[in-house]
Amino acid sequence: MDYGAMMFSTDYSIRPDDLAKMLEDRGFESMWVPEHTHIPASRISPWPGGPELPRDYWHTLDPFVALTAAASVTKNINLGTGICLMIERDPIVTAKEIASLDMLSGGRFIFGIGGGWNAEEMEDHGTNFRRRWRILRENILAMKEIWTQEEAEFHGNHVDFDKMWAYPKPVQRPHPPILMGGDGPTTFDRVVEYCDGWMPIGGRGGGASLGEKIVLLKKQAEEAGRDPNSLNITSFGVRPDPELIGRLRDAGVDRVIFSLPSEERDKVTPIIDECARLIS
Repeated sequence: MDYGAMMFSTDYSIRPDDLAKMLEDRGFESMWVPEHTHIPASRISPWPGGPELPRDYWHTLDPFVALTAAASVTKNINLGTGICLMIERDPIVTAKEIASLDMLSGGRFIFGIGGGWNAEEMEDHGTNFRRRWRILRENILAMKEIWTQEEAEFHGNHVDFDKMWAYPKPVQRPHPPILMGGDGPTTFDRVVEYCDGWMPIGGRGGGASLGEKIVLLKKQAEEAGRDPNSLNITSFGVRPDPELIGRLRDAGVDRVIFSLPSEERDKVTPIIDECARLIS
């Protein structure tokens, strides 16, 4: 099993390049950063994590800038978004950003995506909350065309463009792995149709129920004609608990991502070291 770590890289936490070097030096397989362009001050949409939204959410750095800084000082650690809010992004521009990062990092980017929870944030970008999953699907399918075709073309209800030339192409072929976040009733449909893996949060529900879900996902993939063993299962935001790690491993998880607080080096180092001791 692989081990990674995630942090809301902010204007007050350890720099993402410094964090990436620390993680790589300690044997972590991957580093992950989330994304929020902003948080509307109205605070109408409830945060799924509790009543008080941490300030990390509106202080976070742009994920691709942060990961490019991390790539510049590392050689081996993979660099992922957890998650990228593609429903708030232009697919043509983002396809170029990702291909550029994948090229500059030597093929180390992992594309974690999701639908998001903050309706007002999406509306500021012109995205209707109820249509976010349909928009996400077309964004991803269009980006795949840009990454894999010399003359990409896409015509959908939300994304529409004629033949174009767009370079660079990603180093990874056919494109960087795409992991779908979330755990809703139709999540597996999305994973099977246009993703390369599933990224549930924190092993919710415990190892046994997560294991049952993984079995269902792989069965659905096989029925759709996909190799079920090609799907990566990444448990996101895991606490450094050896017993939990063991349950996740037994459930069939391929990668666990520890959650780090948005703090300066002196405060986050002991937590990183605690997590590093679980790497085997």
